[in-house]
Amino acid sequence: MPAPHTSGDRLAVERRTIEAVPDSERHGTPRSQFTLWFGANMQITAIVDGALSVVFGADPLWAIPALLLGNVLGGVVMALHSAQGPRLGVPQMISSRAQFGVFGAVLPLLLVILMYLGFAATGSVLAGQALAKMLHLGTAAGILLFGALTAVVAVTGYRLIHVAGRIATVVGALGLGYLMVRLFTQYDVGAHVGTKGFEAATFLLAVGLGAGWQLTFGPYVADYSRYLPRETSTRATFWSTFAGSVIGSQWAMTLGALTAAVAGKAFLPDQVGFLGHLAGPALLAFLIYLVIVVGKLTVNCLNAYGGFMSVLTTVTAFDRRSRIAPAARAAYIVGFIAVSMVIALAASDDFLNNFKNFVLLLLAVFTPWSAINLVDYYLLSRERVDIPALYDPDGRYGRWNAAALSCYLIGIAVQVPFLATKLYTGAITKKLDGADISWIVGLAATSALYWLWARRTANPPAETIHPAAADGGAPEAAPAG
Repeated sequence: MPAPHTSGDRLAVERRTIEAVPDSERHGTPRSQFTLWFGANMQITAIVDGALSVVFGADPLWAIPALLLGNVLGGVVMALHSAQGPRLGVPQMISSRAQFGVFGAVLPLLLVILMYLGFAATGSVLAGQALAKMLHLGTAAGILLFGALTAVVAVTGYRLIHVAGRIATVVGALGLGYLMVRLFTQYDVGAHVGTKGFEAATFLLAVGLGAGWQLTFGPYVADYSRYLPRETSTRATFWSTFAGSVIGSQWAMTLGALTAAVAGKAFLPDQVGFLGHLAGPALLAFLIYLVIVVGKLTVNCLNAYGGFMSVLTTVTAFDRRSRIAPAARAAYIVGFIAVSMVIALAASDDFLNNFKNFVLLLLAVFTPWSAINLVDYYLLSRERVDIPALYDPDGRYGRWNAAALSCYLIGIAVQVPFLATKLYTGAITKKLDGADISWIVGLAATSALYWLWARRTANPPAETIHPAAADGGAPEAAPAG
């Protein structure tokens, strides 16, 4: 039975890194996934993401349901990754070694690390601006202070991150709910909705914004469900994660779409300042800035924690370690945050915009990764994994998996003609008037190709093999259930 945990454990520094979490340390219920992902999505970057759907030309009447469709479709993929956590007890990118091989999994990992750095840097700028307005500091000082707060929570680890998520759930619901009321009382929102007809290109673009938002969580979502007891219902984990992420993001994106419609060009140049002004008197503006900081703190801790896990997964693929000392763990996390702070401080506004566009372009690498991971885990391996072999290049999964790596590269390549970004617009996308369906093409093509190819070579164990018990016993086999 899992050991009981007291409230004081929440402030204890996490001991586990990329190794499997033993049953004796499993705890909690799927409800914790709801509050974590709801709180992580009730934040200003999701508001901006929703606003972009209107800035790019969609009417809120069509943008809001399009964002919902995208969040639902992407949320299904994201929650299917989360459901793997209790079964395996390992970080998400460690489990991907079952598809790509111990060394092969490093290829998508390098791009995942770059994405985390980009989102951490841009998020730090927004939170730093909010702290600067709250405390009458310079923006640079606000960014550094926010980096320090992120380091404290991320180094402490899993439990404190969940506490931050619960706080962000309450604070975000109150803050964004208040802003929605203010928006309708201060502006004639109805006059800005339904002024344009339906356009397929802008509708699909908004769907892509919602789906892309959810897909970026895929590489680390199981990092936060792996501490749940092994017998936790897969269905409960799925729905708790799905509901928290989709409801939270849709709420924030709806606010963003409506705000962009009524504010026009006044919102995007100073998102933080506009929301503070919308809040009203100075005290209420202060509280909204606090809401922004709390929301960004939660998601930036996810980025820092996920980035650290990805870096460690990359390094340990070659030195065969499955755990590191607490001091080294803290050093990895602080180092990752420091790099993101340097990017945030050194970046001009133009650089940040270009860097964010580059990061969004990297989304093309996550859809084929998700397709391969989910097809293999649910359809080919049927939730049966040799967990000790995930740490052994000479084990069942080997160093490289040619089928997965080939399908992965092909999955990226087939999306190129369908991309629609400021950095590159594909030839087919131009013929579709700018509609971005690359992620749909990537998911469908990669899933079909990998299923046809890998079903001939898949070699899952008859039952899931768990690591040896702490007492040094033999590896434990358990049915996938």
